[in-house]
Amino acid sequence: MVIRIPNHYSASLSELDLRMVRSVPPGGNWKKIPESIPSKRLDQIRKSYAAGGGSRSTYYGRLRPDAPSYTINTNFNRPGNGCHIHYDYEGGQHRVISQREAARLQSFPDNFVFYGNRGSVNNQIGNAVPPLVAYQIAKQLGEPGNFVDLFCGAGGLSLGFAWAGWEPLVANDIDEKSLETYKGNIHNNIILGDIRNSAVFSHLLSSVEEAHARKRSRRLFVLGGPPCQGFSTAGNSRSMCDNRNKLYEAFVEILAMLGPAGFIFENVPGILNMNHGEVFQMINNELKSKGFKTYIWKLHAEEYAIPQRRFRIFILGLRPNSISISPPTPITAMVSRQGHFAPLSPCFTVKEALDDLPPLQPGEDGSFRDYIKPPSNIYQSFMRGCLSPDALI
Repeated sequence: MVIRIPNHYSASLSELDLRMVRSVPPGGNWKKIPESIPSKRLDQIRKSYAAGGGSRSTYYGRLRPDAPSYTINTNFNRPGNGCHIHYDYEGGQHRVISQREAARLQSFPDNFVFYGNRGSVNNQIGNAVPPLVAYQIAKQLGEPGNFVDLFCGAGGLSLGFAWAGWEPLVANDIDEKSLETYKGNIHNNIILGDIRNSAVFSHLLSSVEEAHARKRSRRLFVLGGPPCQGFSTAGNSRSMCDNRNKLYEAFVEILAMLGPAGFIFENVPGILNMNHGEVFQMINNELKSKGFKTYIWKLHAEEYAIPQRRFRIFILGLRPNSISISPPTPITAMVSRQGHFAPLSPCFTVKEALDDLPPLQPGEDGSFRDYIKPPSNIYQSFMRGCLSPDALI
C-alpha cells in the first residue's frame, strides 16, 4: 500500500484523558474540565493556579480553528502539556494533533518524511526550526552559498536554505534518528557524534573543508542551534552548570577553524535573560571575537506565513566589511497586531493549515489514507507540493 500522508499518526489517549479532552471546547483549556473528573495532574494545576503560580493557559488546551497554533513543542502527543488538542470539536476530533499536523504547523511539507520511533519523531518535529522561517532568512542573505549545519536535527534550517538555492555540504548531530530523517530528505553527507569529541570534531572539519574546496566560488556559512534545554524558560531552573549550555563553545570553535563568511546561530528566547543577560552577552562576545559583526534578530513565526506562534532568537554573523542586512520583513500578522504593521495579510490559521487531512481517532495511523478534499488555500497547496515557498511571500 502506498503511503499518501506520512507520519499522520495521532497518539493514543487513556480513558481519563479522553474524558478531559471531550470537555474542552475550541480555545478552552483545563479550566473547562469539570472537577468531577478525577485527575491528580489537574489537582496540581488548580492548586498552583490558586497559589498564584500562573494560569497554565495552554494546559489541556484545544486549538482554535481561526487562529495560529501555540508553539509546537516535543510533547504535542500529550493533552496536558500544552495546547495540542485538535480544533474540530463538532466533528468529533477528540484527540491530540497528529505528527503530520504538527509538522504542517511547523511548515514542513507533506513529502518530508520523519524517521524513527514515535517519541523520536515527536522530538524531531518539536525541536525543529520552521523551514519557512529559515527560507526567508536565507533569501535575506542574498546570493546563495554553501553551508554546514551543526546540531542539525531533522533539518529545518537546512531545508529552508536549500529551498533558497543554498547547497548543503555537511550536517552533524548526536541523534541517529534525526540524521536518518536528515539523510532521507536533505542530503547524505552526515556525521553522527558529539562534536566535543576530538575525533568527531576533526572528521567534521576535514569533511567541510574537502566539500567546500570543490566549490570555492560560493561563500560558506555555518548554521546551528546548540541544544537549548539549559537556556529554556520551560525548565525548572537554568544554569551555566548545565553541560548542554557548553555546546555553544563547539560552535564558536568551528567558526574559528573554518573561517566562514558568516553564520546563523539559533536559540530560544530564554537565552536573552539568563543570569540577567550576562550569558547572552558572553556568547555574543565570543562569536564576535572570531572576526564577526553580529545582528540579533527576534523572529515570530506567525509573521512569516507560518500557522504557529513561535518566537526564536537568531544571531546573524557577518564579516566587518560586509553590507548590513536587516531581518526578513513580516508578511503576515495576528489580527490583534495589525495596527503595529503596514497592512499585512492575516496569519494562516490552524484550520487553513489542516482541514484537508483525513480525520483520525486517538491511536490511529492515517498515513495510508488520502486527502479528503483538494487544497482550499495556498498554504495547503504548498504543503502538498503544488506551490513553491515563493508563493507564500
